[in-house]
Amino acid sequence: MNIYVANIPFKATEAELRGLFEQYGEVSSAKIILDKFTQRSRGFGFVEMADDSSAQSAISQLNGADFMGKNLVVNEARPRTDAPRGNRGGGGFKKNFNRDDY
Repeated sequence: MNIYVANIPFKATEAELRGLFEQYGEVSSAKIILDKFTQRSRGFGFVEMADDSSAQSAISQLNGADFMGKNLVVNEARPRTDAPRGNRGGGGFKKNFNRDDY
């Protein structure tokens, strides 16, 4: 099961995150997401656990738990969608548009 973990302290390492979840079962991988420009932690990541029941136990025990001074947000990761992630904004519009203005 893939687990989403938010509110990870910026000073935390992937090894420390892995160690936290290994208390509940076998961890396949632990990844903290980094900013692509600064290479600093973005404060969230993903932990993959082999056994679903161990993963559910970790989620219930660690959601809201203190980790290095911050309360974690832990839940099951949603599958990635193929939706484009580009520009989401529109151009906006002019209020009180009047054709005679142009």
